[in-house]
Amino acid sequence: MIDPRLNRPFADLWRELPPARDFFLLQGLPQPLPDQTPAAYFAGLGSEVLTEAAASASDLAQAFARFLAALATLETDAPSVASLTILGGRDKHGRAENLELTLVPGDVAALVGPTGSGKSRFLADIEWLAHGDTPTGRRVLLDGHPCDAAVRLSASGRLIAQLSQNMQFVMDLTVTDFLLAHAESRLVADGVGAAAEVIALANELSGEAFSPTTALPALSGGQSRALMIADVARLCASPIVLVDELENAGIDRRKAIELLTGSGKIVLMATHDPLLALLAGRRLVFAAGAVAAVMETSPAEKNCLTALAAADARLSALREALRHGRQLRFTHEGDDHA
Repeated sequence: MIDPRLNRPFADLWRELPPARDFFLLQGLPQPLPDQTPAAYFAGLGSEVLTEAAASASDLAQAFARFLAALATLETDAPSVASLTILGGRDKHGRAENLELTLVPGDVAALVGPTGSGKSRFLADIEWLAHGDTPTGRRVLLDGHPCDAAVRLSASGRLIAQLSQNMQFVMDLTVTDFLLAHAESRLVADGVGAAAEVIALANELSGEAFSPTTALPALSGGQSRALMIADVARLCASPIVLVDELENAGIDRRKAIELLTGSGKIVLMATHDPLLALLAGRRLVFAAGAVAAVMETSPAEKNCLTALAAADARLSALREALRHGRQLRFTHEGDDHA
């Protein structure tokens, strides 16, 4: 039976499955024209090309059809995690860590504690899908089961996305070109639309907007972090997101968390910000390299969010006033004015 996609123009196939172009590069074949159909293309290949490829036109057409089918499978088989469980190891002094924490999609856990208390190490254990083989001895389970070595090496990069404190780009691409390349690698059908959506979301988070033609190295630290948060939320298929100190990014932190959790991901974030800590459903309190306590955000604490958000908005307004060169005036009653 002939695959019906072999009678569709390549332009349509490229829009649906951009990586399908790679077939011709891998086979050493000339790139087809957008208005050609695969059936016409393979039938028109010369004998020299077929000899070089060591295959007949029909064999190449069938191989291309199988390649398309495999790509379609990859597109629908985005990684998924029903639960993430972290089992305790030991602290810096070798004492047992009393921890069995399970998170499901949509959960947000905040990691709080002094600098050096073990928050970044905890994130690293999850990124590595630790199985008792890291300095802490922790174990990480996906859907209740440990990951074997093959899964850890081949899948952890797709399962887990990490936003570190330092976001630096070394590629000399525009923002749009970078996002289009990422969309193509993720088999996103409408890469142009997805890139535009990511840029719009990033500009909502960022203090100062950037254009689609801005070069990546020209982005500020906050703009880079805003771009990566929007990218993770809309383009990245990874179901687990690790965030290290979001408050240092100079972005709308509350909106960033809502954006990430709205996409149904499990989010763990190390933070010193009380607003972010209370936005999380649970917070892990660190001391001496281990989790000393797991605390649920109480109703009373959630009621404090309104006051915290108001105070945060006031500080943000003061920062914006200073950034734009306005002078601040303070009254004895504590009110401030730009």
